[in-house]
Amino acid sequence: MSAGPVWLSVCHDTHYRYDMPVEVAHHSAHLRPRDTDTQRVVDWQLQIDPAPDGAVQQSLDAFGNWRHGFSHAQVHASLTVRSSFRVQIRPPRALRADDSPPWEAVAHALRYAAGVQQPEAAEFVLGSRFAPHDARLAAFAADLFTPQRPLLAGALALMQRVHRHMRYRPLSTDVATDAPTALDRGEGVCQDFAHLTIGALRSLGLAARYVSGYLLTHPPEGQPRLVGADASHAWLAVWCPRQGWVALDPTNDCVVGCDHVTLAWGRDYGDVAPLRGVIRGGGSAPPEVAVTVMPLSPLTPPEA
Repeated sequence: MSAGPVWLSVCHDTHYRYDMPVEVAHHSAHLRPRDTDTQRVVDWQLQIDPAPDGAVQQSLDAFGNWRHGFSHAQVHASLTVRSSFRVQIRPPRALRADDSPPWEAVAHALRYAAGVQQPEAAEFVLGSRFAPHDARLAAFAADLFTPQRPLLAGALALMQRVHRHMRYRPLSTDVATDAPTALDRGEGVCQDFAHLTIGALRSLGLAARYVSGYLLTHPPEGQPRLVGADASHAWLAVWCPRQGWVALDPTNDCVVGCDHVTLAWGRDYGDVAPLRGVIRGGGSAPPEVAVTVMPLSPLTPPEA
């Protein structure tokens, strides 16, 4: 983990080459990253080709993420959407797993009780489409959450178990794969690792949210960093009353640090898909996605 802030440059390209001309299209995007306690976004730009009809509509969704909507009424055979920005990331506070309350106490505080105000995190205890409450998910994690064990100690152990249980295998699942299915298959991509961990925590009564973003990857020594070689990434954050939201990356078995760029968060992938739409025409051509995350020199950080 870096000792000080880092600057990164991110470019996320999505390109559709349609099998058939598209006559009408309406799109919704979660592509503008959010500022957080450890992240400051600079000079975000959204480029769309062909240009949409009218202005791009910007709003905040129910979780405080930036959301953009745009439409096309003219016939088009392709669509390119580019999101680019620079970001400063500061290291999170040092994490002490034993400096957290017993997990049962946290789960109890998150339960609904008439006349008692629940923490805002309580909505992330509820099951969702891709990370539901499930007895198999609870059983997968139960022995790690022994009586009076500190919450973060249990969460870190669960992250490690998911990392060992799951084999990272691109294209082995799709965006409709849920946590129980990922558990059964024992393989998947980063969103499956995140959904499995979230589902297990929720099934024990704990609050966890899905985080979408990007990861700075490090090429082999002596090899150049390839443009477009990175990819979108996903992890989770678990709620702890003393530390707030603690972000964990089960795909890489690590606490989230300065190599992770936060884009958006929600209950699961369905809340924060980078780009989705409804179109008339187009056929079934899948998108081509390329992401580039580049470190910027700390000696010459970008101007805000």
